[in-house]
Amino acid sequence: MRTRIPDNSLAVVRNLGILAHVDAGKTTVTERMLYLAGATYKRGEVHDGTTVTDFDPQERDRGITIFAAAVSCVWDGHRVNLIDTPGHVDFSDEVERSLRVLDGAIAVFDAVAGVEPQSESVWRRADRYGVPRIAFVNKLDRPGADLDTAVESIRRRLHKAPLVVQLPIGREDGFAGVVDLVRMRSLVWAGGVCSAGPVPEDLLAEARRRRRLLEESVAELHAGAMQEFCVRPSISDETLAGALRDLTRSGAGLVVLCGSAYRDRGIEPLLDAVVAYLPSPLDVPPVRGGDGAERAADPREPLAALAFKVNATATGRLTYVRVYSGTMRKGDTVLVTVQDTGAGRAERVSRILRVQADRHTEVDLAVAGDIVAVVGLKSARPGTTLCAPGAVLVLEPPATAEPVVSVAVEARRSTDADRLASGLARLAEQDPSLTVRTDAETGQTLLSGMGELHLEVAVEKLRRDHELDVAVGRPQVARRETVARGVSGLLYRHVKQDGGAGQFAHVVLDVEPLDGDGFEFASTVVGGRVPREYVRAVAAGCRDALADGPLGGHPVTGLRVTLTDGATHAKDSSDLAFRTAGRLALREALRACAMELLEPVVEVTVTVPDDAAGGVLGDLAARRGRVSGSTARAGTVVITAVVPLAEVFGYATRLRSRTQGRGTFTTKPAGYAPAR
Repeated sequence: MRTRIPDNSLAVVRNLGILAHVDAGKTTVTERMLYLAGATYKRGEVHDGTTVTDFDPQERDRGITIFAAAVSCVWDGHRVNLIDTPGHVDFSDEVERSLRVLDGAIAVFDAVAGVEPQSESVWRRADRYGVPRIAFVNKLDRPGADLDTAVESIRRRLHKAPLVVQLPIGREDGFAGVVDLVRMRSLVWAGGVCSAGPVPEDLLAEARRRRRLLEESVAELHAGAMQEFCVRPSISDETLAGALRDLTRSGAGLVVLCGSAYRDRGIEPLLDAVVAYLPSPLDVPPVRGGDGAERAADPREPLAALAFKVNATATGRLTYVRVYSGTMRKGDTVLVTVQDTGAGRAERVSRILRVQADRHTEVDLAVAGDIVAVVGLKSARPGTTLCAPGAVLVLEPPATAEPVVSVAVEARRSTDADRLASGLARLAEQDPSLTVRTDAETGQTLLSGMGELHLEVAVEKLRRDHELDVAVGRPQVARRETVARGVSGLLYRHVKQDGGAGQFAHVVLDVEPLDGDGFEFASTVVGGRVPREYVRAVAAGCRDALADGPLGGHPVTGLRVTLTDGATHAKDSSDLAFRTAGRLALREALRACAMELLEPVVEVTVTVPDDAAGGVLGDLAARRGRVSGSTARAGTVVITAVVPLAEVFGYATRLRSRTQGRGTFTTKPAGYAPAR
């Protein structure tokens, strides 16, 4: 199916990601797609460490995807650009940045487990960016695999209208192929070869029943299909395929396919579905800048591209970009801009590379719809915009998660201190979800990230890539402070006179708890006692005061501040004076409030054998966990609990010892809760 296509034909380009929970088979699906499309000539295996996209030594050692990897292939005259994303919750920021630049996605589900915690998490992220998806229920060859059960979990937890377009032929180890319900034919795999034929007689009645259910479901959602459904005994194959395409791109329906990637079954129709149902760059709305300006996906428009990943390699600094409009040529000067400031810096594009995981091919230009790597940009960071100097456009960057776990790091040799600082700065530059700061009290360097594994990977990169001998402290969680009981009418006068113009500001604040996280500011001042520009200054000062709370210097969240009164001076009042007054007033108010310490909590899903469930429940209770659910499933028990993040450190070892290595668990962030 590999054919040559024009490099600049946008209608035949598909930019998509592979999304799933860890171990659902994302990387194996990607490997089989590359192999069948002719982009590779040998099937890579995760357990052998031979996959194309898991090329980092840590990924091969751990057997999981850690870093999003871009690859491409050609299928049926279409160029398919793929990003294989991580499935582990600690690397969800990699998924976030990838989703920001994708036009579509394949969501992979385990046919035994169905929708798992991280599946749900990445699904919600894709919802936020409006990314059209199709679903692939993988591992149908496993004992206990059931397509209908997996689809029901999708319907219940993710999408109200899953549209199943295939019927499995055989169950579990006897899974041999699928019935294509759109074209009413069978696809059977033997010896790695797919053969099409008529529907088997023993499945014909069931296939017709399911085809009818598919037609009814599509007609309920699609006006054109409904019109044909009302005047004809059935919907034609062409109308059904067109309706599935429209429903996928609008998000009203979810096409569901099935197979077993490990056994090379179901991948060809999955690639066909990518081409048939997921959008090209021409099918998505024009990209919109912060000022409301739009750019269409047209090579003749001014350049607009978004950097979503930065990677420092031995051969130079690579900036991965998605080109939304215009054309970028080798040697061009582009403006690198940041949304927060709008400031730009002109830089020259030294080289443009077509990416195939860790291999690169140099090209002369990149056009709208391309995902490429650029060499030569020193100031680009994930989330920065590349645009034409004469047509400035600043794109919205992907959201960056706030770190929740920190470790102290230091070089064992004092002579390596500067190299450690340089290595940490490079890590934070490549991964915005990693932050580096110096503790004001202890003087220690703290590396903060999304979880224990996230920090382990970062420290190992320091050791391997920078050849540093690093000492690491025990992980510490990022606590928060909140208002349990507020105060009213706190008056604060800021008066400063030390020669020249003085400072005068008089504010009265009410502070009260706020449902949920965040900070709200309001003003009820009447009569112009505090001018509007000074109200904004008071709000800015209050935000400054949230950086460190009275209990332990932790950030403060979950409060509402209301400016109720104030006074000004004709000469000495200024923005600076009222900002200072707002900061100092809120600090004084927080000391008068009843404050509460918060700690990050996670939802833990533990799967254990029946005979080990009691001990695991007791252990979760000892870790201050609150069990929220328990479900029996084929000889195992799935336990869901909310547990303080600090209590999860080292839990993997404890769980293995309690279940003789048969228990597994996953986590996902669940916000903050009062520390008990």
